[in-house]
Amino acid sequence: MKKKSWKEFSWEWFKALLLAAIITAILRNFIFIPMTIEGSSMIPTFQQDDQIIVRTIYDIQRFDLVVFHDSSNRTLVKRVIGLPGESIRYEKDQLYINDQKIKEKFLDNNLVNDAGGIWTSDFTLEELTGTQIVPEDEYFVLGDNRRSSNDSRYFGSIPVDSIIGETSFTYYPFDRIKFVP
Repeated sequence: MKKKSWKEFSWEWFKALLLAAIITAILRNFIFIPMTIEGSSMIPTFQQDDQIIVRTIYDIQRFDLVVFHDSSNRTLVKRVIGLPGESIRYEKDQLYINDQKIKEKFLDNNLVNDAGGIWTSDFTLEELTGTQIVPEDEYFVLGDNRRSSNDSRYFGSIPVDSIIGETSFTYYPFDRIKFVP
């Protein structure tokens, strides 16, 4: 077997490192995007300064956590409550989708349980937006900290093309590393 020259050896390593850098750049910029949480609207799911991974390849389902740009181009994280074509209402802290009672298991936590009183005020989609159902290609989103969240109750449903991706993983701080339901 012929021994490789220093140039051949260096060229092979350069190609491997270049390929790794390209793959990393693609994953980092187009498939997995790191993001830092700002604000308190998603407490206790996310805390201020939590760092999360946003997947840009997604299939949005009810209760997914989506990252999107609002109309003033702020980047927000909220939970999908209503899907296109659904009617939504809250009555006595209970979610109803198409008049069916829906349990929000993620709200079964100490923050909500210890808060006392109503967590999500009563409303119908029609009262908030003037429409009876979530429009096609749009989603109705709420923050988990309902008492302190600027969400679809204030700016309406969000268009699918404003969605950057979905998230379900906190990677920093290290004591909060977890998959989020």
